[in-house]
Amino acid sequence: QVQLVESGGGLVQAGGSLRLSCAASGRTISISTTGWFRQAPGKEREFVGFMRGSDGTTYYADSVKGRFTISRDIAKNTVFLEMNSLKPEDTAVYSCASRLLNGAGLSKTDYQYWGQGTQVTVSS
Repeated sequence: QVQLVESGGGLVQAGGSLRLSCAASGRTISISTTGWFRQAPGKEREFVGFMRGSDGTTYYADSVKGRFTISRDIAKNTVFLEMNSLKPEDTAVYSCASRLLNGAGLSKTDYQYWGQGTQVTVSS
């Protein structure tokens, strides 16, 4: 059974930083793509970025490029989302997701497994 558990969310002032974690069980992060998405109140779930399992290649949405970084600890089977220079518009529930295939995954429909999400609130 695949489980993804996010942690690290919280309240931060604009310009601050947070690091989210996505701990995976039942699936090895080095053989599948892990994505990060976010959903603000009243909005659709939005792609943030992904890391390809086989080689660690990352890809980001334009809205977070240069501010957010995805990394991983294979030994701990955990993927991280480092968020810097946070803005109030980054406020959302952030979720990690895993897909059965190892490849690009920009759409929520590319992913089969989801975590429960963690709230990130950025105050102005």
